[in-house]
Amino acid sequence: MKRLLFCFTLIGLAVFPAVCQEDENDAQAATQNEERAPAAQDATTPQNQAPAEAQRSVIEVKPGTPAIKNKDLYDKTGYFHPFLRMPGFVLFDQGRIWRTPFHTAKSDIKWWAIFGAAEAALIATDQYTVKQLPNTNAQVRLGNYTSNLGAAYTLIPISAGFYFIGTAKSNDHFRETGLLAFETLIDTTIVETVIKAATDRARPLEGNGKGGFWDSSGPPWNASFPSGHAINTFALASVFAHEYSKTWWVKALAYGYAGTVVGARLAARRHFPGDVVAGGAIGWFIGDYVYGRRHNTELDEKKPISRRVLEHVRIGGSAY
Repeated sequence: MKRLLFCFTLIGLAVFPAVCQEDENDAQAATQNEERAPAAQDATTPQNQAPAEAQRSVIEVKPGTPAIKNKDLYDKTGYFHPFLRMPGFVLFDQGRIWRTPFHTAKSDIKWWAIFGAAEAALIATDQYTVKQLPNTNAQVRLGNYTSNLGAAYTLIPISAGFYFIGTAKSNDHFRETGLLAFETLIDTTIVETVIKAATDRARPLEGNGKGGFWDSSGPPWNASFPSGHAINTFALASVFAHEYSKTWWVKALAYGYAGTVVGARLAARRHFPGDVVAGGAIGWFIGDYVYGRRHNTELDEKKPISRRVLEHVRIGGSAY
């Protein structure tokens, strides 16, 4: 446990100075030209966004440069132009994500403590919990097959489909959903890889089956904690739920999809409950952060046809 805390402390200290410097430059960056480097413009809060509309994330993220800017909306800058800003966005995101534990408000410490205690309890009982399933060959096969829903080769095409279809159809809401999904997947992949390498937890079918930390027989970046499938699917579910917050069945579908993937990873005996719970929670908050940071509120003022259709359709065909 000391080694784990030491690893995370080093990570936090490594990004903390850079992020602090960005915070100090927020006021100056707000007056700079929008066409400057992405990392600098990200610190700005667009003047055309209403604060009440922009801060709709649970963690009340300070709005930054939108994924879809006005020139992207009206000047039709092409399929790939918005991606040019993404490297700067991701660098900024990573600084904020890793810095979070060091700047937690006193009122929020209790939530960290509650979640930490719950996660510790799961990890302590993981080796017994996984034995409660039938653990038959059929269960494992079904779990492995269903796990494909949460693999990168499934999630990336879903994100690409929203962006490129939205671009082809001039549907900026779809375009933004795809862009936020891409940015979120990059962020979760980085976070997942670093934590896996730092903890190197054994999977249920490795070693003595107890899920020991720093005991994996595979490469560190492919360790058990946290679940990569869980962090990625819940991150995308968070983005989709925020984008279509007034359409209940979209939210149900998104979280149902993520929950199915989590169940599949447990059934396949690829993860412990503690792995998927941690991954799901981290992924959800990263999705919430990216949406709060990058959402363009002008898209709410002029709802696209797809949004209006989704809001007036129920599963089964009956309308509101």
